[in-house]
Amino acid sequence: MSERPTNPADGFAAMHGWDREYEVFSDFDLPTYVGPATFANLPWVTDPADLRARKVDVAIVGAPFDDLVTHRPGARFGPRAIREAQYSTGALNSLQVGIEPFSHVTVVDAGDANIVPAMWERAHAMIYRKVLEVAETGAIPIVLGGDHSITWPSATAVAEVRRPGSIGIVHFDAHADTAPDSWGQLASHGSPMRRLIESGAVKGSNFVQVGLRGYWPPPDVLDWMREQGLRCHFMTEIEERGAEAVINDAIAEALDGPDSIYLSLDIDVVDPGLAPGTGTPEPGGMLSREVLRAVRQIVGAVDLAGMDIVEVAPPYDWAESTAMIANRAAMEAISALAVRRRDGTFPSRTG
Repeated sequence: MSERPTNPADGFAAMHGWDREYEVFSDFDLPTYVGPATFANLPWVTDPADLRARKVDVAIVGAPFDDLVTHRPGARFGPRAIREAQYSTGALNSLQVGIEPFSHVTVVDAGDANIVPAMWERAHAMIYRKVLEVAETGAIPIVLGGDHSITWPSATAVAEVRRPGSIGIVHFDAHADTAPDSWGQLASHGSPMRRLIESGAVKGSNFVQVGLRGYWPPPDVLDWMREQGLRCHFMTEIEERGAEAVINDAIAEALDGPDSIYLSLDIDVVDPGLAPGTGTPEPGGMLSREVLRAVRQIVGAVDLAGMDIVEVAPPYDWAESTAMIANRAAMEAISALAVRRRDGTFPSRTG
C-alpha cells in the first residue's frame, strides 16, 4: 500500500490520495447504475429539433401508463425497469448478428410521454403526440410500455406519419386484444387492436398475430377477427411447426399490401416461467430465445415503421428477467437495423 501524507495542512485530498490523476469516462461508458436511467446509457434527447439535427435513426420512447389493465397493475413502471435492465455499456457487440449496433445507427432516448395518473384519455393523447413528433423527425420510435392500450395511440401516430402508405401490424401476444370492450370500457388493454381496425388506422387484413393461447377470446370475437381478415398463429402451430417456420409465414403475410410494419410485442407472449412480470400471465408461451430471434428475423426483412414492447410489470418480476427480455428485444431490433444500415438496406427516412 502506498504511503499517504498524514498532515492535514497538506490538504485532505492529498492526505487520502484523492488528488491523483484518474481517467474520466464518458457518460456513455459508465456503468448503467451511474447517472440518469436512459436506455443503454444513450443520450437523453427530447426536443424534436435536436432529433432532426442529429439525424436520429431510432428513438426510445417511454409510455409509463397502466390505468387500463383488467388484471394486475404495475406496467407503469415498465419503461424505467426496461431501461435499467441493461447491464453493459458502450458500443456493445451483438454476438447474434456480429455487429456493434451503435457504430452503425444513431440511437437516443427521447424520454417519456407527459403522463399523469387517473386520466386515461389525456395519457393516450400524450402518447399519440409524443410518438407522432418523434416519428415525424424520421426516427423509428421504439415505445416502452405501459399496458397494451398504448398501442392504439402509438400505432395510430406511426400510421399517420406513414400516409399515404400503409402499415401492417405484427403482434406477439398470448391474447388477441380484440375485445369489443371491457365492462363497457372501450380503451382497455384488451381492445387496442380492435380500436385500430375500427378507426381505420390499420386494416384487419394487415394484422398478423403470433403466440395466441389460453382461454380467450370467445367464439364471437374469433368470428369478428376472421371477418376482418386477421391472420393468427396460435402456440399450437408454433409447437407443431417450430417458431422459425411460423415467423417466416408471418413476415410474408405482414408484407401482403402494407408499405411498412409496426411490431407490437406483449411480453406475455413469453412463457411466464421465463417472464413472470406481466399483467396477465398465460402458461405455455414462447421461449425468450424464440422471441428474440423472431424480432431479428422480422426487423431484418421488413421496413420497420415503429415498435412497442408492453406489459412489463416490475412488481411481479422477482428476478428482473421480464425486464431483461424486453430490453433485449429492443436491442435485437436495433442490431437488426444496424445490419441493414451496414448492408445498404436500411428503411428510408420519413422526416
